[in-house]
Amino acid sequence: MAVLVTGGAGYIGSHMVLALIDAGHDEVVVLDDLSTGFDWALPPEVTLVRGDVADQALVAETIRRHGINALAHFAAKTVVPDSVSDPLGYYLANTVKSRALIEAAIGAGVRHVIFSSTAAVYGEPAVVPVPEDLAPNPINPYGRSKLMTEWMLEDAARAHGISYVALRYFNVAGADPRGRSGQSTPNATHLLKVATQAALGKRSHLEVFGTDYPTPDGSCLRDYIQVSDLAAAHLTALNHLRGGGESLTLNCGYGRGYSVLEVIDMVKSVSGVDFPVKLLARRPGDPSQVIAQADRIKFQLGWVPQYQDLREIVSQAIQWEEILKRYKK
Repeated sequence: MAVLVTGGAGYIGSHMVLALIDAGHDEVVVLDDLSTGFDWALPPEVTLVRGDVADQALVAETIRRHGINALAHFAAKTVVPDSVSDPLGYYLANTVKSRALIEAAIGAGVRHVIFSSTAAVYGEPAVVPVPEDLAPNPINPYGRSKLMTEWMLEDAARAHGISYVALRYFNVAGADPRGRSGQSTPNATHLLKVATQAALGKRSHLEVFGTDYPTPDGSCLRDYIQVSDLAAAHLTALNHLRGGGESLTLNCGYGRGYSVLEVIDMVKSVSGVDFPVKLLARRPGDPSQVIAQADRIKFQLGWVPQYQDLREIVSQAIQWEEILKRYKK
């Protein structure tokens, strides 16, 4: 049966598409409005439907036409500071539109959903590493908008007999090791993206927001998960559901934190470029440290990460920035 990937022309979604193709899935359909995604990021054998995930008629028609029974939902707004300044925009994109998508998908016969959630649902966690059974307490609209969708899936599964896996992932980084996809949005705010652009002269400098956090070097600590490892987690989740597995909510991370300043030092080391760094005040909505307790996904899904080395992740990101010179939006 075919798989529908929303936001499949974007950063993480395109890696899920590659994972599905590499695993031999016969038909992969992408629904994307291309507001932040790129059609050239998709393999030629993938069907691209350009449109909005909240267009219920389009979603239902796509599902029926292609015989889709599983949905991998990546389409979302994801920038935490933007969610603070534009909360209603984030609730529309991440919650209201997800509700419309889920309703249309269930009505058209989808039985399995993989949801792209986030560690932002934990907020400023009282326990680090963060276990899945820690009560959610998001501190920004981005985290709240994603948590609401988790709740909707839980209720819909109970009412309609679908199954789902919500994957709460931490800071996504790196690129496809074979150079087929990566973080391609020019103005993306991901630390590693910005740092590699600074190293390659695409930005004049890098800004660090906050050096007075209660961490060893004063900058935020994050668990950086390589994007192909994350796609593999989604694939194992899909196989779990199709094999009759129960609905799950799982962390996706490595259980190892790196500070902002440590990541910057690694980018400088790998690139050989000592680019300028400006130290600024904290920005709203950023917790001091978020690191995954990631044993459950390994135990319950058999997920085995392959790319945990930070130097390798940084090298992939730099390689992708070089590859991007071939493309235009």
